[in-house]
Amino acid sequence: MDIDAVVGGDFASLDPELLQLPELSPYSLKASPQIADDLFSQWLSLPQTGRLVKSLIDDASSGISIGAQGNSLSANAAGINSLPSMFQAGSTPPLSPRSSSGSPRSSKPKTSPSSLGSPLKLVSEPVREAIPQFYFQNGRPPPNGLKEQCLSRIDDLFSSHMDGLQVQEFKKVTKEVCKLPTFLSSALFRKIDTGCSGIVTREAFIRYWVDGNMMTMDTATQVFKILKQSDCNYLTQVDFKPVLLELVATHPGLEFLHGTPEFQERYAETVIYRIFYYISRSGTGRLTLRELKRGNLIAAMQHADEEEDINKVLRYFSYEHFYVIYCKFWELDTDHDFFIDKENLIRYGNHALTYRIVDRIFSQVPRKFTSKIEGKMGYEDFVYFMLSEEDKSCEPSLEYWFKCIDLDGNGVLTRNELQFFYEEQLHRMECMAQEPVLFEDILCQIVDMIGPEKEDYFTLKDLKGCKLSGNFFNILFNLNKFIAFESRDPFLIRQEREDPSLTEWDRFAHREYIRLSMEEDGENASNGSVEVWDESLEAPF
Repeated sequence: MDIDAVVGGDFASLDPELLQLPELSPYSLKASPQIADDLFSQWLSLPQTGRLVKSLIDDASSGISIGAQGNSLSANAAGINSLPSMFQAGSTPPLSPRSSSGSPRSSKPKTSPSSLGSPLKLVSEPVREAIPQFYFQNGRPPPNGLKEQCLSRIDDLFSSHMDGLQVQEFKKVTKEVCKLPTFLSSALFRKIDTGCSGIVTREAFIRYWVDGNMMTMDTATQVFKILKQSDCNYLTQVDFKPVLLELVATHPGLEFLHGTPEFQERYAETVIYRIFYYISRSGTGRLTLRELKRGNLIAAMQHADEEEDINKVLRYFSYEHFYVIYCKFWELDTDHDFFIDKENLIRYGNHALTYRIVDRIFSQVPRKFTSKIEGKMGYEDFVYFMLSEEDKSCEPSLEYWFKCIDLDGNGVLTRNELQFFYEEQLHRMECMAQEPVLFEDILCQIVDMIGPEKEDYFTLKDLKGCKLSGNFFNILFNLNKFIAFESRDPFLIRQEREDPSLTEWDRFAHREYIRLSMEEDGENASNGSVEVWDESLEAPF
């Protein structure tokens, strides 16, 4: 077969894409096919190309398949490798062999992965796993094991009371099944007995505690749901009143109050005021679930339920602490109308406070009075004041006094504001024949003590980040504590180091209770102020 015939025959209709020229776009070749023809003719005119084409024709005439394995494949491969190129070596890949259909884009026959001998395995589609439910509107259901254990204990407690349990009999359920303080029993009983029948049946309790998923909630959430009103998402002081009255009526450490209902009422009120002072930080009189969880009330309630000596429960429930607060209020309330005015409050702590700070308190800047009488402070207002005055290390106290000193309410304490309050302190030092300390010296001392971010003013953040912030306020308006701080009583310092878990309020209340009790016994009050601590008095938190 003549090579020229071949050139003029099939190869005349050459597809430009077969040339695979990287320097020329296939689209430009298709647009000008004459270029492809000229290039192909030039390629065929090369001696090496002629020998290759003749070899392929001879093989085809002899019946040897061009794609077969063996010598023919080797020869063709050698021929392909020795093809001359019009381009630089390596600038273009070799041509793909044409299929029997004549289409340069037809694909090779598919081969199964197993026939290729590839070590790679088939990647199966990922199995879709169902995401377990993680949100439950009414709380997470209890596990089957826990539920069965709870139901078994419920059956034991209700077995001898098929008609249901009365409120006194229900305490065992509150303690053993619900794991809650017993003085919450009445509140839980009323929550279940919505019809006020005086009986809680087994079915009603299971419906509320088990089916309502109460048993899987944390203790704080359980107490919150038991005490709050159904249409509220917060607690008020009224919600705690029944719980505290039941504590007074049932706690062995408060039996001596059974004959004095008035003091039972006052004790319950004082505990509630202390709870809201430390935990309810919004100042709205509402206690949220988040605040309840962040506080230590639940632990204090459990401690009060287990401890027979109520005075060892220093957080909120100590009767001695109530006694100190109430007696202080009673001493200042000379006409015993249960209200005190400016002249009464100025006598607090043996005239320790300045007139200017008392004016700020009665202007209701740090806290609005609950008293509806103009110029009068009620018992609740006094509790907030006294807790703030005797423990200036806690955050509620720092916020209370910061508002008093911040005359313009811009959130920072400037030099002029500090000097305004210190002027009266300086005058009192001179009247008492004390060596006066100039304000410039005091200001340098305060800056060194607090270490504010900017020395031009003090922020509430600066004060909360310093352990000596209480002395900052004492310097400005409490002369007695200012002098005590300057003298550094070594006995008090030793007490603080021996038991750092006790707060300033705990130490003050203990000393003051001894003084008041000795006054009641007719003994000298000054000796009581230096009594040492009882070893049995421990702080559980």
